[in-house]
Amino acid sequence: MSDIEKIKQLRESTGAGFKDCSSALEEANGHLEKAAEVLRVKGISKASKKMSREAKEGVVAVSGDNKKTSIIEVNCETDFVAKNDDFINFVKEVSEINNKCNSDFEKVKSSKMKNSQSVDENLVSIITKIGEKITIGRVKTISHEKSINFSYLHTVVKDNLSKLAVVISLESSDTSEKIKLFGRQLAMHVAASNPLALDSESINEDILKKEETLVAEELKNTGKPDDIVKKISLGKMKKFKEDNSLLNQQWVMEPKKKVKDVIKEINISDLKIKDFFRLKIGE
Repeated sequence: MSDIEKIKQLRESTGAGFKDCSSALEEANGHLEKAAEVLRVKGISKASKKMSREAKEGVVAVSGDNKKTSIIEVNCETDFVAKNDDFINFVKEVSEINNKCNSDFEKVKSSKMKNSQSVDENLVSIITKIGEKITIGRVKTISHEKSINFSYLHTVVKDNLSKLAVVISLESSDTSEKIKLFGRQLAMHVAASNPLALDSESINEDILKKEETLVAEELKNTGKPDDIVKKISLGKMKKFKEDNSLLNQQWVMEPKKKVKDVIKEINISDLKIKDFFRLKIGE
């Protein structure tokens, strides 16, 4: 049996990755059973088998300051584990690493933690110890010159860990309390309203095409003339764009106004929403 065939068989029997299987076979001098034992002793086989299960719980962590802010999602299978101290301590440290790495996922995984092991190695260890599938999900770092970041955490689990987090980046030469209040309120608005983009023109084309398909399906059997159906479809798409673009959304604090109206009322000429990111567990 060739080395590649042995690796393939070991992967199938243990669920471990190519690199781990290759190292284990080398350590076991090519013996499959001994290599499987090596993987079990290291906890890699046990951890890898759990990775086929679903992990929809977990926490979102926010790290950094008002110039550079990072969000990271770490998933697990149950809310009980999301409140486990070992899990929380792991996420907190990885969150700081993510901020230092500017959300470069490969750098994060290979970075050394306080115990001198990599994030990937610690991930395997914590999966083995806790007994659940744990994965690092979405990551994002927001940092823009001349901008100030504001964050909002909803359903806080502990400290900087929550179930939903938002980071907003505002560009302005103004640093008054007025800007700070708006930044905090805007982050809360994004948490509640979940905009897809800053304005209608910036919404992803694939999302718009999917919505158009759904609208067409909805109107297909109404029995209305084609020209009426077209008008209804255009109206629905216009509303969809307005409802999902931040500037056109109704301001959560005062629904009679839109976000763009509130920006005008603040009356700061160079105020711009530079960036925003919303992350919710399981969404």
